[in-house]
Amino acid sequence: MRVREFGVSSFKDVIWVLIEKTVYAILKLGFKVMKKDLTNEILEAFMQFAKFGIVGLSNTVLSYVLYAVGVLMFRRFGILPDSGYLVAQAIAFVISVLWSFYWNSKAVFTLNDGSGRAVFKALVKTFIAYSFTGLLLSSALLVLWVRILHISDLVAPFINLIVTVPLNFVINKLWTFK
Repeated sequence: MRVREFGVSSFKDVIWVLIEKTVYAILKLGFKVMKKDLTNEILEAFMQFAKFGIVGLSNTVLSYVLYAVGVLMFRRFGILPDSGYLVAQAIAFVISVLWSFYWNSKAVFTLNDGSGRAVFKALVKTFIAYSFTGLLLSSALLVLWVRILHISDLVAPFINLIVTVPLNFVINKLWTFK
């Protein structure tokens, strides 16, 4: 993609083009204020991160909805009264990682024409990456925020995003989808 070159090849691309135009306008203004040149490399890196953020946001919403529906369904039908929330969380995690993998591979970490990707290998790497950042690291950070720093357990997950989103982006860019 080149600066100011936003073609639409199909209806499904419309949303990404709108995102690209918005990010481009913001970056152009910011770089103009800083009296710096907005290069194609900088623009592409910001575009990729913005798309990653949007996929991540949709992934977070999907995961929470699946979790909440699962918990409510288990309660409603009296299934797994002591551990239904854990099963709902596991189901939500698996489906949301699949969702994230699909959209990141199709819209964020795309390949050049003629290039191929070992899909199963990338999928396994996605599960490893999200297991590390989404389960292990997030849990450790929650303990830090809530038990040690006495931050609300309702606010702490949002603080986690400051750490986990950029880390997840780097892991996905340099390892998962490499």
